[in-house]
Formats: sequence, C-alpha cells, structure tokens
Amino acid sequence: MCGIVGYVGTKPAAPILVDGLARLEYRGYDSAGVAVLGSSELKVHKDAGRVRELEASLPKRFGGKLGIGHTRWATHGGPSKDNAHPHVSGNERIAVVHNGIFDNAGALRAQLEDAGVKLRSETDTEVLAHLIEQSEGSTLEEKVMAALRRIEGTYGIAVVDLDFPDRIVVARNGSPLILGIGDGEMHVASDAAALIRYTRQVVYLDDGELATVRADGYRTFTQDAAPTTKTAKTVEWEADEYERGLHEHFMMKEIHEQPDAVGRAIRGRLDERFHTVHLGGLNMDAREAREIKRVKILGCGSAYYAGQMGAQFIEEVARIPADAEPASEFRYRNPVVERDTLYIAVSQSGETLDTLVAVQELKRKGGRVIGLVNAVGSSIAREVDGGVYLHAGPEVSVASTKALTNMAVAFAMLGIHLGRIRDVSPADGRRLIEGLKKLPGHIAEIVAQEEELAKIAGRLAKHESLFFVGRTRGYPVAREGAQKLKEISYRHAEAYQTSELKHGPLALISPDVPSVAIVPDDELLDRNIGALHEIGARSGPLYVVTHPGVDVPDGVAAKIVVPKNEPELDPILLTIPLQIIAYYAAVALGHDVDKPRNLAKSVTVE
Repeated sequence: MCGIVGYVGTKPAAPILVDGLARLEYRGYDSAGVAVLGSSELKVHKDAGRVRELEASLPKRFGGKLGIGHTRWATHGGPSKDNAHPHVSGNERIAVVHNGIFDNAGALRAQLEDAGVKLRSETDTEVLAHLIEQSEGSTLEEKVMAALRRIEGTYGIAVVDLDFPDRIVVARNGSPLILGIGDGEMHVASDAAALIRYTRQVVYLDDGELATVRADGYRTFTQDAAPTTKTAKTVEWEADEYERGLHEHFMMKEIHEQPDAVGRAIRGRLDERFHTVHLGGLNMDAREAREIKRVKILGCGSAYYAGQMGAQFIEEVARIPADAEPASEFRYRNPVVERDTLYIAVSQSGETLDTLVAVQELKRKGGRVIGLVNAVGSSIAREVDGGVYLHAGPEVSVASTKALTNMAVAFAMLGIHLGRIRDVSPADGRRLIEGLKKLPGHIAEIVAQEEELAKIAGRLAKHESLFFVGRTRGYPVAREGAQKLKEISYRHAEAYQTSELKHGPLALISPDVPSVAIVPDDELLDRNIGALHEIGARSGPLYVVTHPGVDVPDGVAAKIVVPKNEPELDPILLTIPLQIIAYYAAVALGHDVDKPRNLAKSVTVE
C-alpha cells in the first residue's frame, strides 16, 4: 500500500518522481503528490486522483534536482488534496512522505494543537512534519531522529528541508525502503519497480535504520546515530518486465507468463538421479528435516490459499501433519511455538506486514521459519532462517496469478524434498518429478482455452452471487477461485467444501445462484458427482471444472476441461481457468482489472 519515491542528482527531479509513482500504481492508492526543492523554495503539488492527472496538472515552473513523491492509500482521513502527501511543516520548509501508521498520532495531534499548531489535514503523517520542525538539532538527521523518538508505530519516511538542500533523509520501521545507486545520482523507493529503469544496484534498509542520501552517495545509521554497513545488491528483474506489452492488462500478461514462470521455478531444482528436489536455500540438512514433526504455513489472501494447497500436498506426500493459517490472526492468539515444527511464511512481495510480524514473533519465541517469497532482499527473505525464491518475475496486477501458481509449485517441490528424505519411494518421487515437468505445457493448454473461458465468464458475471465448491484437494482451489472473482469483479462469491453443502449452503441454491464446482478425476469423483446432482435438483446452474473423460450430469451450464496431471499436482492446474474467468468477468463488467477498488498489491499496514 502507498508508494514512496525520491531523487537527488543532476537531472530535473519532477519527471523522474512522476515516472516512479506511475510504476508504483499497482500497489493501490487514491491520491498522489510530489515535492521538489527549488533554488529558494519548497514546491509541492498534490491532489486526489491518479498519477496521470497529477502529471497533467503539474505547474510549468516546477524545477528542482531533488525531491520526493508519494501515492497514498487512505488510512487517516479520506482521499483529498489536503490529506494527500507530501505534508509540509508550518514554516513550509520541510516536506515529508510516509508509508505506515503512527499509533500515537491522536495524542501527538492534540499536543501540537495545544501548542498552537494549525493542522491542515486529518492524517497522521502531517504530525511528523511539525515534529521535525520543532525538534532541536544542527542537522536534518538530528531533527528527524529526535522527532522519530516521539513516534510509535510503523513507518517508511522520506524528508527534505530547504535548510539542507543537498540531501534526503529516510528512515524505516516496518515499512520497506530501498536506496538506488546511480551515476552521480541517488534514488529512494518503497519498491524496486520505481527505480529499475534508472539503476539495478540497490540497498535495502532494515528496521530501525536511517539513511542520508546525496547525489554523490549515501550513509546509513541507527536511531542512536551509530553508522551501519550495507552491501549493494543487484535487482535481477529488467525494466521491460514491468511493461504490459501487447496485453490490455497486466493480469492477462501475467496469466500468459505462467508456463515460463513455472519453468523458472523448477529449473535446476529437479534431481532426476535420486528422484527428488534440491532446495539449497532451505539451510536445513537431511537430519534436521527428519526431526520435523509438524508444518505450519502462514500467509494472507491468495498466499494463504496457496498455503492450504501446500499443507495438503506436504501432509499427503511427506506424511507430516500440516496446516495453513492466516498470518494476520496468528500472533494475536498467543500461539504455542514448538521447536520441532517447521513454520513457512508465504508472501509474493516479501513485505506483507501481517506475515512479517508473524515471522518476527516466531523468531522471538525460537521457532524455525523459512520463507516462500518472490522478491530477493525483501524483509521476510532477510528475516527467515532459509527459504525458496519463487522466480515468478515481477507481478504488477493486484490479483495474484503467476506468483500464486509458483507458490503452489514451490510447496510441491518442498513436499517432494521432505518426502524423499522420509518415506516417499523412488518410484513415487519419479512420478511427481515427471508431473512437475509437465506443468508448463499443461498450463499453456489451459490458457489456450481463453476464448471459450471468456464466454463462460460473461455469463457468470450477470449473477450477483456465486458458489465455488470443492472437496479435499479441490477446496483450496475453490477458495482461491472465489477470491479472484470477488476482488476484481466485485461479485459476491463464497467457497464451501462440497461435503458441507447439505449442512446449510444448499438453502441458498436457486436458478439465480450458480455454482462453480471443482471435480478432479480422483478417488472422490463419485462423491463429487453426487453433489452435482444435489445442486442440479435444486435448479442451481452448474459450471464444472474437471478432467478429460469425466461424465458430468446432463444440463450443466458449462464443462471446463483441464489436462490431467498427478492427483497431488492437479490443484495447480484446476486453479488456472478460474483466473481467466475472473479476469473476463471483470472486463465484462467494465472494472479496472489491475487496480481493484479498496485493494493494494503490497499490504504494509496492519
């Protein structure tokens, strides 16, 4: 949520800031703004609305070679020009942008108002600008550190001051910040997407760290002004990976990229000699793996549903008790942390705050945690004991597709790895390895059905409410299918275990409430077909996602056939047509597919 950019160098800052903000649009926002330091004044331009509108309305005289910018997702106060960032101090010499939430903002606002400060906005961020102005210190760094000592909560901030026109001071506590190292220039961003066009050499700040950024370099330090040592890393993604190309939306581009993304995820990791998978980043030898008695998977949204798929695979294949839980709830219930449990944190961005805080709580209690993330150098990747990079490539659309698929593939590889250490036979290992190798081709076959799936989506989009149903392996697929549809088409969609229909949900079945049923050709086929008859008997329209050769009841509204892989891997393929259906349902309804209302790609607030 929200996005920060900053620039200091020899070029005009405003175009670079606006370009960076445009590349952060996918994070979700409702207002935008920039501030630049001119020769003798602080220039600020901001408003509610989109970045393109901000760019079109920029004043002609908006020069300056140092500046900061922001896209805001409303927390304290609704979308408006006054609430948009950057926020300025009372003397209008200091500007601040901020991601995160100040927990004690109300008390600080009251103190400022009692002291005669007139606040212009409803935000927590404006408080910081006034605190910096009031703080003692001979440098901007000292003033920022003094102000932050009064702040409670999470933040990634960037600050500029007319009295110190050569620098940007940034700080991080729970909200990501990255420094980009250029040639005679420096960049600041909350996401590498904003600076990848200008540099691939980056430095990731840790919680509790600050940095001073000048055109000729940077220095990092702690809240106590003690210097820290950072090593620059190279971002592996290219700038053109953040472009839509020939596709109308990033979501469809990313759906089409899934065969290649899965190919990258498994490349170099399949050991066909011993019929297993090598995952060197786990930092866990075979003896340690055998000591695992339980697996607990933590994620949010689609990552949680991928975790449910992963828990089912691990338990079925490796025979280790496994379950998934929303990371957003985990730490609040005072969980029992067991030393022989392997905890797995799943996040596309590696910055999901709920998941990151759960990891930190586990580490504090001595839990062993590994991560499944898509972003090298992200906060979760740096906190965990080891992990598996997803190698999905940049995912821009808010609705996750290729990252979710690669999460499920990563869980399958982990399950095979653990299973072969334990009781999975070489023959079963070989069978599953061959199944993994077939996935890219099978996904391509499903994507090739795009035209027919679009027609089905158009029919489903006409209904206000829908059911998604699945049993055992199919239930996480149903949950993810409902999630996709509701988040981008805004249709009400609920997922149920097929076995639970007769315990309540059947009361809602009618000609106006279609059901999308996940019916794999597995050991539960007969029971699933029986449930379809129950729905059909109550005049519920049926859309069945199944395998070749499965006979579905007469009168179904549509039969969607996906290639058959190994039973344990089939959920990965059964998910793909539901992505395409959700996409075309949103298109049919005229919605902004890549930027659904009220949602953000990277959720960095609790």
